[in-house]
Amino acid sequence: MHEPPAADGGDGVDGGVIRTRGLTKRYRGGQLAVDGLDLTVPAGSVFGFLGPNGSGKTTTIRMLMGLIEPTSGTARVLGRPMPRSAPTVLPQVGALIEGPALYGFLNGRDNLLRYDAADPTADPRTRAARVAAALDRVGLTAAAGKRAKAYSLGMKQRLGLAAALLRPRRLLVLDEPTNGLDPQGMREIRSLVRELASDGTTVFLSSHLLDEIEQVCTHAAVMARGRLVTQGTVAELAAATRGRLAVTTPDTADAARVLKEHGVADVVVAGDRVTGEPPDGEPAELNAALVAAGVRVRGFGVERASLEDAFVALTGEGFDVAG
Repeated sequence: MHEPPAADGGDGVDGGVIRTRGLTKRYRGGQLAVDGLDLTVPAGSVFGFLGPNGSGKTTTIRMLMGLIEPTSGTARVLGRPMPRSAPTVLPQVGALIEGPALYGFLNGRDNLLRYDAADPTADPRTRAARVAAALDRVGLTAAAGKRAKAYSLGMKQRLGLAAALLRPRRLLVLDEPTNGLDPQGMREIRSLVRELASDGTTVFLSSHLLDEIEQVCTHAAVMARGRLVTQGTVAELAAATRGRLAVTTPDTADAARVLKEHGVADVVVAGDRVTGEPPDGEPAELNAALVAAGVRVRGFGVERASLEDAFVALTGEGFDVAG
């Protein structure tokens, strides 16, 4: 049956490479895993998908990839409705979700050959060359002949990512792609994500590592208790949260006392620094109050809020993500 054209011309760009409206998933027993999700992932972005444990991220990804049916609402991927258009959409999507499924008795190269052979749109004439290129891209060429059951967790993650990169993809969906990797491996994967994005691939990245999101992502969305809390550029999300006031002084005890007297909350002393949540008003007035009290101020300012600050402010929770 011939697919009707997508509303945005079929490329998914105008309405977002991923676009959901009212997307909802309720499991048997009444558990509401995803509640009315309106998500838009711009073309060419590296999009971070964040949320505490049980926030509905993995359920959302499964619905986007057509692995489970939504209870209500719609999801469009590359301009096509999912899961109905999965046969058309998925050959253009590389995915690594909840760790790779591997044949332990096969070596890394043979696993990728099996993956590629299962793709009816893959050209068998270029299969060996594409497998070799994918292994090289994730740093597994030297281990290509080793059985997958002997791979470390990090090596398995690399092999799963190689499977997602066997062919050029318009969209790459990665669920915790640096899980199990050492710091050098994490840097390599981050560099690869940036490279893919610069080539025009949209990357949708679920991660529990906030510094990872800040380093590689252009956009982000925050989920909490099945609902979308906010979405936007990473810079916008951090800018929407007030940074902490920071004072550098040898007189930390006096500085802490003065700041508390002038409405600064959550005052913390660490070394020669005193930090806190600034009250409304002009920060210069706090600086003047410190000087008037005899505090020797060697540094004063409001630090830029981090994505972690924004996350805590939006969800009221620490960042402990598993699903």
